[in-house]
Amino acid sequence: MSTTTAPQAPKRGLEDVVAGESSICYIDGMKGVLAYRGIDIHELADHSTFEETCYLLWHGTLPKQQELDDLRRKLALERKMDPAIYEMMRKYPKHALPMEVLRTVVSALSFYDPDENNNDHDANVRKSLRLTSQIAMIVAAYDRIRKGKEVVEPDQTLSHAGNFLWMLNGEKPSKTADKALDIALILHADHELNASTFAARVIAATLSDVHSAITGAIGALKGPLHGGANEAVMRILFSIDKQKKDAVEFVKQMLAEKKKVPGFGHRVYHTEDPRATHLRKMSEDLGKSSGNPKWFDMSRAIELYLNNVNKDKKLNANVDFYSASTYTTLGIDIDLFTPIFAVSRISGWTAHVIEQLDDNRLIRPRADYVGPKYPATYVPMEQRH
Repeated sequence: MSTTTAPQAPKRGLEDVVAGESSICYIDGMKGVLAYRGIDIHELADHSTFEETCYLLWHGTLPKQQELDDLRRKLALERKMDPAIYEMMRKYPKHALPMEVLRTVVSALSFYDPDENNNDHDANVRKSLRLTSQIAMIVAAYDRIRKGKEVVEPDQTLSHAGNFLWMLNGEKPSKTADKALDIALILHADHELNASTFAARVIAATLSDVHSAITGAIGALKGPLHGGANEAVMRILFSIDKQKKDAVEFVKQMLAEKKKVPGFGHRVYHTEDPRATHLRKMSEDLGKSSGNPKWFDMSRAIELYLNNVNKDKKLNANVDFYSASTYTTLGIDIDLFTPIFAVSRISGWTAHVIEQLDDNRLIRPRADYVGPKYPATYVPMEQRH
């Protein structure tokens, strides 16, 4: 006797729905595990560099020394953009948000890419490398342009993180700042089929170009439910500081008013976000080295309170919570937090686009129809009331 299984009801937001196979990112939300190509994020944060992580994501294995040196050299050589791109940015209104500018400029970069019309594997790797260098340049350059400052020419001798800070601030970063941003870039590099990555894969699956896929990903990241939580965290810390309030009392008031505290909880993780573990330490170390530990101190007080306010339903910090104080201590403006997310995530986005196009099938899900029962009757205009 055969039996049929009733179809499962669709889940809102596709929560826990498996949408495809990937060999790039492994997550165990119950155990708080995040790994790129099987390598735990803690090992990468402790021992790797962003450049090495890029190689791992794009090629599937850790590089040998010569391969890593070659990748660094290529990333440095690709720190260049057509002058028309800078000229275009200078014409944007000064109130344009950095994420809006990044979205628009990445789309325009395709005009000047020598591999624009080539979608094979090797060309997509070259475009991935090129975009990784260029996105960092765009974010740094536009911040200076909108402030009436000269664009700083890239330094090919610096690391990817170090060159970004150099182009942003016009001065060579300290080793502490360089290393802190480098680790932050590693931690943000990929996170499986999050909203922006899934958007990129859907676009790539139509056999559109890499630049279109990444433009779509940036558009998704711009949404505050995806990329803006660390900005919201920092605005709360600024409010606490400005009002000279106690951090815990401020959060208690938020909870009493049924307001969510940004930077806590995660759709995937049911324990501590493993990225938060490193960012907490980074925020603390930067606070001490800069002589300005107040942002970390406030953040830690809030976290400890929320950890204990309801022990049965413990609220855990996610990647956004301590990245806020980390970036602020590095002297980065609040509206650059999400663009810096893109400076890192471009490595993961492009890895997923490469993977999608290497074994492509158009992504075309179905919807569970809940509209008027079929067949509905067409009512002539004169009979409608």
